[in-house]
Amino acid sequence: MSDNQNLLAEQRRALILDEVRRRGGVRVNELTRRLSVSDMTVRRDLDALARQGMVEKVHGGALPVSDPSAHEPGFEVKSALELSAKAEIAKAAARMAVPGSAIALAGGTTAFALAHQLLEVPELTVVTNSVRVADVFYNAQRAAASGEGMPAAEAATVVLTGGVRTPSDTLVGPVADAAIRSLHFDLLFLGVHGISVEAGLSTPNLAEAETNRHFVRSARRVVVVADHTKWGTVGLSSFAGLDQVDVLVTDAGLPAEVRAEFAELPTELVVAGEPAAGADI
Repeated sequence: MSDNQNLLAEQRRALILDEVRRRGGVRVNELTRRLSVSDMTVRRDLDALARQGMVEKVHGGALPVSDPSAHEPGFEVKSALELSAKAEIAKAAARMAVPGSAIALAGGTTAFALAHQLLEVPELTVVTNSVRVADVFYNAQRAAASGEGMPAAEAATVVLTGGVRTPSDTLVGPVADAAIRSLHFDLLFLGVHGISVEAGLSTPNLAEAETNRHFVRSARRVVVVADHTKWGTVGLSSFAGLDQVDVLVTDAGLPAEVRAEFAELPTELVVAGEPAAGADI
């Protein structure tokens, strides 16, 4: 069986890791069929994931291991996970952005998907600490200036904070914090590493936690964009409680018992792809 050339090794391993976590374990022969790659390729991928402490190899397959609370996967690894869920979340969240408003957009792969959707909202002022998110808007501005894409007058004004770059390509630290403290946002879109009732919103990066605290304090309204796999994950540092979150936009994979918990919380729950509570169907 020939190797699938359409997937980079990092993307393939991210898909394997997601499958291991979602199903509680996988077999080598299942992965070869799913990914259309050779048995040897899958075994090499499992070896690499095991060396990184991401899975536990067993005879004929692999089992999940708990992520260390300080582990932070890179942008490329995370970008291959839950692609359809992130796309649905991005579409639902983008509908909350009002033309002409000032928004903050923190880092992460869901925020990156959201940035593409926000290109359709005219005259935004966007403040971000994500290099990847800023690139989305800068590329749109260049296209507008050359006569392609949206008219230049409608292209978003983008402010990229300074700071130290994290594995997720976000800029954090005192420089970013000082910039954010001086600003006021109508709306903050915030991706997270983990979310739970007890720990609230959390991240494995201490400096990112502090920068996110400033984002939350500077926003009139806080919208968290997170797929269902983030629920129950707890990073090293909590930076906000769920009582500080106005809206959580997630996907249909969120379990029923978790949805029931939100009925007791002040946070509005929006499940992308499903009608809002009370809506006519």
